[in-house]
Amino acid sequence: MKYLKIAVTGMALWGAASAAQATEIVVGGKNFTEQQLLSSITEQLLEAKGYTVENRAGMGSAAVRQATESGQIHIYWEYTGTSLITYNKVTEKLDADETYERVKELDAEKGIVWLNASDANNTYALAMRKSDAEERGIKTLSDLAAKINSGESLTFGSNAEFYARPDGLKPMQEAYGYEFGRENVKRMDSGLVYQALRDAQVDIGLVFATDGRIPAFDFVVLTDDKGYFPAYALAPVIRKEILDANPELADLLNAVSGKLDDSVMASLNARVDVDKVSIENVAAEFLKESGLL
Repeated sequence: MKYLKIAVTGMALWGAASAAQATEIVVGGKNFTEQQLLSSITEQLLEAKGYTVENRAGMGSAAVRQATESGQIHIYWEYTGTSLITYNKVTEKLDADETYERVKELDAEKGIVWLNASDANNTYALAMRKSDAEERGIKTLSDLAAKINSGESLTFGSNAEFYARPDGLKPMQEAYGYEFGRENVKRMDSGLVYQALRDAQVDIGLVFATDGRIPAFDFVVLTDDKGYFPAYALAPVIRKEILDANPELADLLNAVSGKLDDSVMASLNARVDVDKVSIENVAAEFLKESGLL
């Protein structure tokens, strides 16, 4: 918020009304690997197509959203569930398509256009070690519920937020009709969940579906066959006046979106977080290997 106030003060005359006449495209991004990758991919693609681009990756979620609403950020990548629940305060249970259509409609009133949603869905998920899941015959959350209800004792690693939140562990267990049991739930920091699952300190771990450690550590994500978790489809969003002035941006960004799914995004994230390759190099590799440049 401090950053945003400074930005607003320093750029008070640069609002949505004049943004379409800007000589450069301002790309925003949140402060974690996936978002920094997408900001760099967008920056490099647009620069290759002749645009002058300013990249403002690394902002807080609320800050990048507010800056987009005010016209200081022109393009960034957002998650449908985040817009629906956090920015538009919709609590109604919607499926993936309904979520996308609702946020597209609601955000249009704020001058923000949603372009095509990708197949990448960075939602909460439950994961197991692939070999263990195959041995136990667990592919879905319903399979997991059946195993626990049949008497198997399985330990679950979770961060404290998911354990306590009103749309977290308890209602998930209610939706699937099972319970780990308090003694089988191990609370820890999110990052430690991946290590604990890898090292067989827990049997199931709470993960984010596009985290690069899922393929790197040979985990498998259990299918949410009852659709409990909200949809967090990843999509480019753009200020309407910028799109009106530069309509070709839709095709460029939609082409990127069309190349992304959970597996691709997890692999890109792993290149940064596990292999320690720079964000800029991973972004450049993706653009070249996917045929976008």
